[in-house]
Amino acid sequence: MDVSILGGLQVAHDGSLANWIIPGKMVKGMGGAMDLVSGARKVIVTMEHTAKGQHKFLEECTLPLTGKKIVDMAITDLAVFTWDRKTSEMMLIEVAKGRTVEDVTRDTGCKFLISPTLKEF
Repeated sequence: MDVSILGGLQVAHDGSLANWIIPGKMVKGMGGAMDLVSGARKVIVTMEHTAKGQHKFLEECTLPLTGKKIVDMAITDLAVFTWDRKTSEMMLIEVAKGRTVEDVTRDTGCKFLISPTLKEF
C-alpha cells in the first residue's frame, strides 16, 4: 500500500502515533489501524490540533501506540507537519491562514523545526 490516511488521538515528536484508547472504556478499540500503518509506505494523520485545550502533539504519547516513528505527515486545523523518517525530526511546513507560528508553538506540546519555506494554507 502506498499511502494510509487515518485519524489520530496523539502524535509524538518522533512521529509515533496513538489512535486508539485503552480497552474497557466506551470507545473504539485499535481496529485495523496497526495493519494500516505497518503496511503503508507513507502514513498521513489527520486530527484536530488540540482536544478541549489539551495538546495532541506530545514529546511522548500517553495513550497506547499504534506505531512507533511511522508518521510522515500530520494535518490539523492549525498546521501541517512532516517527519524525516531517518532523523525523526518534526517540521512545521504550513500554518492556517490568519494564524502564526506562535499560535502553533502554544498549541503544540513538543518542539519542532520550522521550514524555511513555511507556507500558509
